[in-house]
Amino acid sequence: MAERPCLDEPPAGWRARLLAFVRRHRVFLAALAAAFALRLVTMIGYGPALWFNDSYDYVSGAVNPERPSALRPNGYSFWLLLLRPFHSFGLVVFTQHLMGLAVAVLMYALLRRKFGLPAWGATLATAPVLFDAYQIQLEHLVMSDTMFMLLVVGVVTLVLWHRKMSWRLGAVVGLLLALTALTRSIGLPILALVVVYLLVKRTGWRPVAAMVTACAIPVTAYMAWFASAHGNFAMTNSDGAILYMRTALFSDCKKMGVDPREELELALLCITAPPSQRHFSGQNYLWWANGDGQRFHAFGSGTTFTPEMNRVAGDFAKRAILSQPGDYLARVGLDFVRAFHWGRPRFPDYKTYLQYEFPFEDKVLPSWSSYKGTTDGDAQLYDPGLRTAPIDGRAKVVGTRVNDPWAAFMQGYQRIVRLPGLVLGVLLLIGLAGVAVRWRRLGGPVLLPWLASFGLLLAPAATAEFDYRYVLPAVPLACLAAAISLRHGVPWLRGVAPRLAGARPGARPASATAARRPGRTRR
Repeated sequence: MAERPCLDEPPAGWRARLLAFVRRHRVFLAALAAAFALRLVTMIGYGPALWFNDSYDYVSGAVNPERPSALRPNGYSFWLLLLRPFHSFGLVVFTQHLMGLAVAVLMYALLRRKFGLPAWGATLATAPVLFDAYQIQLEHLVMSDTMFMLLVVGVVTLVLWHRKMSWRLGAVVGLLLALTALTRSIGLPILALVVVYLLVKRTGWRPVAAMVTACAIPVTAYMAWFASAHGNFAMTNSDGAILYMRTALFSDCKKMGVDPREELELALLCITAPPSQRHFSGQNYLWWANGDGQRFHAFGSGTTFTPEMNRVAGDFAKRAILSQPGDYLARVGLDFVRAFHWGRPRFPDYKTYLQYEFPFEDKVLPSWSSYKGTTDGDAQLYDPGLRTAPIDGRAKVVGTRVNDPWAAFMQGYQRIVRLPGLVLGVLLLIGLAGVAVRWRRLGGPVLLPWLASFGLLLAPAATAEFDYRYVLPAVPLACLAAAISLRHGVPWLRGVAPRLAGARPGARPASATAARRPGRTRR
């Protein structure tokens, strides 16, 4: 008797397997190709890179790697240092565009392989990462956010991919969390979030211990290096100062009970203008000494991010929060809901707002002082290919060249294709519904990406101030939580995918049926 054909046998030959792979994932591959084309247009239209005010400190850290930054961790500067032999900011942003695409690939693979979403559904979940104009613009900035986003999504993907975690996998996750924390300080609380999730899932103590240890070793080593340069065992000298910025709009030294005779250090930080007459952004009271009752720079230049100033500013901010908890919570709530506007109001100021828009003109780099030189000098030292132009009788370094019609295309694209904040809010609500319907399992697999997304939106509002670039790393996690919820977490949607695929609701998938029939093999 002839043997029954094996329907699940993979096609022979690598070309046939490749064609079968392309057919299975043709929707996502087409979207990925279109997204890659948009990023190529961006690179042609804006060469070699776009710049933000924070970019220069990162470049200084790569040019002068012997000293950690007092303001922010040097993880992204390490990445720039790794690419420094190529002397090209164009290569830097190209790798960041690949990171953005890699985020979408991780999301798609997780949703397809582990949660069984159809190809169109998994592709739809990645669309905000692939096509949002502000995501593409962020990838083109010399900034740490895209790298941070990839690391966070990588951690969540690894944790959700494996039902049971070994200690070796826990160590890998810990190392990724260490890189995340060294890229942006907000990455360290994600360690606590992952630990809590693994404890809830009863993973066991060995993977958790391996993860915490693998994360602690690089972070502790970095803090020791920081102490050798700045004198205090920490990752930055800015957390207290940033928290002071958070409280600057409502802090009232009378309500705080600050006695200038006994607490002179705190009294010097009191803002003289009444809260009702202060600027609408707290950044005005940290970065710029331009009046309006601002006192942060009262200790003189060069003292902004020292251990002493950071300690005093942190003590002032904690005093303000404990003395005026209602005012603090009101400010946190106001900044949190800014992420869910349909439009993009100009905040915190027009100049910062414009740095998230594709520019119409070339970008001339400023000549601000840096650790061992100037910001434009550091940039040209990193990339000697940056051209100079005579402006106001001096040779200025041009950091961005605008090339039409490619730049004009991306400017028009940005006015149309973006993820509105209101849609992000809807995604978070869908994820919350997925957590709620799985309350018996404490949210199931939806819990981790939803909490991570929610936390990445709440943490800046609670510790600093709203900024549009803080929203984007939360988007892929919110999309993951919503997609998993719609596929597995909402009972009345469980029959939708089979109906859309042409199957009867409640029918067993063909692959599952084949797996149960005797005489068939699955490979």
